[in-house]
Amino acid sequence: MLKHRGFPGRMPGTDFQFTIRRPNPKGVTPLIRRERFRDRKNVDRRVDAVFMQALWEHFGDQPFERGNLDAGRLSWLFGREVIPAEDPFDPESYEALLVIDESAARAAFPEAFN
Repeated sequence: MLKHRGFPGRMPGTDFQFTIRRPNPKGVTPLIRRERFRDRKNVDRRVDAVFMQALWEHFGDQPFERGNLDAGRLSWLFGREVIPAEDPFDPESYEALLVIDESAARAAFPEAFN
């Protein structure tokens, strides 16, 4: 599992996790598309924006390996702002390549690109 050096481990001042320390011994947590409903808490929306900003600052528009990025946090963006960069895509692989869909990300999180 690739560890993304320099990537924030969590949202500053909170316990919202962005990375994991070690591979899951029970198997890789699959990436899924989680539905973001309109009634989500403001703090959850803010965490998504901060995570998107960290992804953009660290990877830009280049494909990146999933590595130690938290599957739960990625799943809130997966299938919309973060999409597979390879076909076929294995959602249960730490080596899976992802890429930011810049137009979708800018529309959903304009504050992450300032």
